[in-house]
Amino acid sequence: MTYADAWNLFEGNWFMSVTMALGSFIAGATSEGGGAVAFPMMVLVFEIPPSTARDFSLMIQSVGMVAAAVSIIMLRIPIVWRAVVLASVGGVCGVIFGIEVIQPMMAPPLVKLFFTSLWLSFGCVLFWTNRHADRQVVRDMGPATNSDIIRLLAVGFIGGTVSGLTGSGLDIITFSLLVLFYRTCETVATPTSVVLMAINSVMAFLWMEGFGSGVAEAAWDYWLVCIPIVVIGAPLGACFIRNKSRKFIARILYASIVFQYLGALIILPMDMKLALFSGSVIIVGLLCFWTAIHFGNRRLKPVRFGCEV
Repeated sequence: MTYADAWNLFEGNWFMSVTMALGSFIAGATSEGGGAVAFPMMVLVFEIPPSTARDFSLMIQSVGMVAAAVSIIMLRIPIVWRAVVLASVGGVCGVIFGIEVIQPMMAPPLVKLFFTSLWLSFGCVLFWTNRHADRQVVRDMGPATNSDIIRLLAVGFIGGTVSGLTGSGLDIITFSLLVLFYRTCETVATPTSVVLMAINSVMAFLWMEGFGSGVAEAAWDYWLVCIPIVVIGAPLGACFIRNKSRKFIARILYASIVFQYLGALIILPMDMKLALFSGSVIIVGLLCFWTAIHFGNRRLKPVRFGCEV
């Protein structure tokens, strides 16, 4: 900032620095990337175009999530590396598909509602499945079979496509698969999703600048005023959550998801079309996440390593 004499950018963009002070902490502490906070705040509160918000979310996560991922690895926090590798491969293909094909086809209000409605359905299912304190969980998904490889690649592609729309998605969709289907403990699935989203964000940023049409011009200014914030906030979040229970992590997710959806309902001018779209996304999301639980129950094996609740 000093070299470029760009400190004046804080005068007009300070609100993004404040937003990412919270967003980066949540990014390091939960399965929701910084974009999960930045995207709804930018499009719902600050009325920034979804495409710009998406670009910024991927750009800032390529800094903040990477900083959090480095902290996680250095602290030797358990990670499901099979999920990271396989979902990353599908995620790279998915995020390119979302950026170049799907995002231009969707109207901004639909993108906003899609984001919050999908996460609401996941939050409802996670709350239901966690209603019993003795829910069986494991710390690793075990050796990957051919079915696991295909499943993780497919989920990675879907999550990457969502990231191409909203700047975040691969992390929480992979998190949902690990928690609901593989019964992975939230304290392990969370850092796994952070590392996964760090890789996906870097690859998406490189694609947009190297092969795509480039990121939105306004996103660069937002990015510069947030870098000094997220390189501190995201690692702090990762350290904060290190010894917390899975129930504590889940409660943070519930609060964040409900806040985002209610904010969308309050700020967006709802009409019948948007209401039906939101309801459809919630219903489809519920069915998908319920299906993950159903098949997860069928493959459930004796717990090898328990998790503190």
